[in-house]
Amino acid sequence: MNINWVKVLIAALFEVLWVIGLKHADDFWTWTGTVIAIIVSFYLMINAGRKLPVGTVYAVFVGLGTAGTVLSDIVFFGEPLKAAKIILILVLLTGVIGLKSVTHDNVHKGVDS
Repeated sequence: MNINWVKVLIAALFEVLWVIGLKHADDFWTWTGTVIAIIVSFYLMINAGRKLPVGTVYAVFVGLGTAGTVLSDIVFFGEPLKAAKIILILVLLTGVIGLKSVTHDNVHKGVDS
């Protein structure tokens, strides 16, 4: 796995953090953490998108972020665990993994390479 896919994975983790922050932030520090998570998340995603196919980067970013947010709601916030949610998350992750696996890791040569 090249470093740009690692950036996408880390960006998705920070996406989960800022989405949770948007729902639960209620003071200066939690809002500050949420804003920092947004900045880190988008910085890493945009940076990876400069070297990898941007459509695939965005799909993987959003798919992993969505799955992570739903799972976080279940694990940390008492959202009901339903078989349909788990099945749909697995379908989503299968699509994300499939999309990533058919995308070539050829790094685009740019001006800043």
